[in-house]
Amino acid sequence: MSIHIGNAESAPPFSTAAHTALQNQQLRQNVRNATNIIQAKRNNMAGELPDWEELRNAGHSIKTHTLQYLDQYLEEFEANVTRAGGHLHWAIDADEANEIIRRIIADRAGKEVIKVKTMTSNEIRLNAYLEQQEITPHETDLADLIVQLGNEEPSHIVVPALHINRTQIRDIFRKELPLAQLGIENLTDDPAQLAEAARLYLRHKFLTVGIGISGANFAVADTGAVVVVESEGNGRMCLTLPDVLITLVGIEKIVPTFRDLEVFLQTLPRSATGERMNPYNSIWTGVTPSDGPSEFHVILLDNGRTDVLANGEGREALACIRCGACLNACPVYHQTGGIAYGSVYQGPIGAIITPQLQSLEHSQTLPYASSLCGACYDVCPVKINIPEILIFLRGEIVRKQQSTLLGKLDPENMAMQAMALVFSSSGLMTTAEAFAKFAQNVFVHDGFIHRLPGMLSGWTNSRDLMPLPKKSFRDWWSHRKKDSAP
Repeated sequence: MSIHIGNAESAPPFSTAAHTALQNQQLRQNVRNATNIIQAKRNNMAGELPDWEELRNAGHSIKTHTLQYLDQYLEEFEANVTRAGGHLHWAIDADEANEIIRRIIADRAGKEVIKVKTMTSNEIRLNAYLEQQEITPHETDLADLIVQLGNEEPSHIVVPALHINRTQIRDIFRKELPLAQLGIENLTDDPAQLAEAARLYLRHKFLTVGIGISGANFAVADTGAVVVVESEGNGRMCLTLPDVLITLVGIEKIVPTFRDLEVFLQTLPRSATGERMNPYNSIWTGVTPSDGPSEFHVILLDNGRTDVLANGEGREALACIRCGACLNACPVYHQTGGIAYGSVYQGPIGAIITPQLQSLEHSQTLPYASSLCGACYDVCPVKINIPEILIFLRGEIVRKQQSTLLGKLDPENMAMQAMALVFSSSGLMTTAEAFAKFAQNVFVHDGFIHRLPGMLSGWTNSRDLMPLPKKSFRDWWSHRKKDSAP
């Protein structure tokens, strides 16, 4: 089995990529402006609902229950998809999912596909795979189109081109789109004109390409229905015009009943884009003669998800409904943007889902890409306790490193083991405090410690430290006990 999560396997450590991102002032400004706007809209929309917290609790309960009985709901979904005339395929990993899609396209002699709402396809590197098979994929979501034409990486779960401003988009369109054929002589950075250029370009694809590929926001077990919510209308075109529709769904997207959508269709748009509802909500079940695609395939993707499901501490990450609210609230994401995460899943949710999907083989720096401030938990519409999972994963990573000889000899690990020994003994603690008070004197200047030597320098590269007081709490408590003794 081969687990692929986009390009996460070859991505540099977050600390390295983040340092590069911090030097890009334009990127930081683009990200900060966009996330602040979305976050403000989200707060307004959530604040107008008196039962917002009850909706969050309901979403959490639905997802917790579904994950507990996921095997049953997946089988129920398969039966109802098949009953409605669809074809259901199971894919254990990225390679198998890609091969299923290729085979379906090849059987219809397809050379092009149109795509919508397919973050999961980014996870399995579908575009690169199709291009290797001489099949051209066309992204139809405006942000995804910008990222594809600009040969960029997506930087946000909901707004993939969030890091690109309109002037940069104009330059991409001028270079990559056949503007003369579209009747556009002088493309400016006016948003309306940029959107019109994309609309004219995509309309020809909608009308001529016979195979569509979609993702899904939800898949409903009791009806076999698939749900896609979006804001531009391109999804409606991709889901209705092609002769063949292929939908790629992560197994965690299942909800038990159609009624469960009542909760998520309120919380998802408010959390994702700050809207009361998405302008386009498409729900379809199987095939209907003379109405929409004549052939419908669903691919249920595992790609490491059952391993996460088996982890009682980290399983909750699978409850994510991909709203991106945690990214918009995260102070770390605000400063670095999403590309530094090296994964199709960025921000706090990416920091807990990507390492788990890869069984901690890659992306081991991501759980440390957090200040543990808790803002992500506060805004999550399904109440995923992201900070708690981050701490759990950090512990797992340390334990995994300590299990090797190299890890045991790591200076930081040896220092932590020594500290654990000191903290376990009051006598050693007293001795260590006395030594530290004496040793710190050479580093104290103007009442602060501005620079520490060697491996300790990381503490003072961006902050000053207060020196240990002459009388510690332990000294004060000892004297207090003596003074109060009868």
